[in-house]
Amino acid sequence: MTPTTPDRFPGSLGEEEIVLEEQIENPSVEGAVRYVNGSFKAKDETGVFDLRAGSGLTEAQHKILRQLIHFIDGGPAEGFASGAYRETTGTVFPTAIIWWETSGKLKKIVSKELTWSGAFPSTIVWKVYDTDGATVLATVTDTFSYSGPFETSRSRTIAVS
Repeated sequence: MTPTTPDRFPGSLGEEEIVLEEQIENPSVEGAVRYVNGSFKAKDETGVFDLRAGSGLTEAQHKILRQLIHFIDGGPAEGFASGAYRETTGTVFPTAIIWWETSGKLKKIVSKELTWSGAFPSTIVWKVYDTDGATVLATVTDTFSYSGPFETSRSRTIAVS
């Protein structure tokens, strides 16, 4: 038996878009979306909200944040930026690692600040800098908990300028 789509015909849907007719009232059921007075409104368990309102990221902020997260999660590759210069501070354990544009250390690219609790980092703060090398564009803070040598939890806070 061939599976059917919601239109009860075999195969994929042929529609190219969904057009919602203008409504007077907000959605009344959780999970519903309506086009009300020129805005898309949705309802979830906390109430009705405008799908375009809020503190969303701009396209530029999203790009910066995406690059930083990939840099963190993928691990900083040697020479991730052509000609980048890496500097590490700290005696036994590193407390800061900074990737500079050049060995002249005039413009930062990315920095990593570590706070240690014994032999394990308790907090790591990553920052990505604007082309001026001083303005912070995004910050990602990871906070860790351990049970003996094992990481038991990690929380991540993200801030985009």
